Amino acid sequence: MISLARVTADPLSLDEHVSAVAGSSRGAIATFIGTVRDHDPSVEGEVTHLDYTAHPDAQATIERIAGETCTGDVSAAVTHRIGLLGVGDAAIVAAVSSAHRAEAFDTCRLLVERIKAELPVWKREILADGSQTWVGIS
Repeated sequence: MISLARVTADPLSLDEHVSAVAGSSRGAIATFIGTVRDHDPSVEGEVTHLDYTAHPDAQATIERIAGETCTGDVSAAVTHRIGLLGVGDAAIVAAVSSAHRAEAFDTCRLLVERIKAELPVWKREILADGSQTWVGIS
């Protein structure tokens, strides 16, 4: 069951995602928060911001990915943020619940990995010296 799957410019809340998947039949809730860090090993310099841009199909895509990944007695809430984010801001939050921990952990990881690989969202890194680079665009 998908409780929440969205792409938004609004700040993300872990509590909102956990609340969306919590329930009396849920013995496990696995969570993931992906935050903006101050560096990228593939570039020289300090990262100050990431600017995420989404394709118009991004909302439908995150819903599809969540639906395909979270089957059976698994519940998920996942959101990817777009727009200008500073170091420490949450770029993606996921919470997955199930009756047992193994299924919650495994599904949460798979959900995040699929979103990273398939969601049409691109990021532009902005560095302290004013330079910028697009990540994942060839």
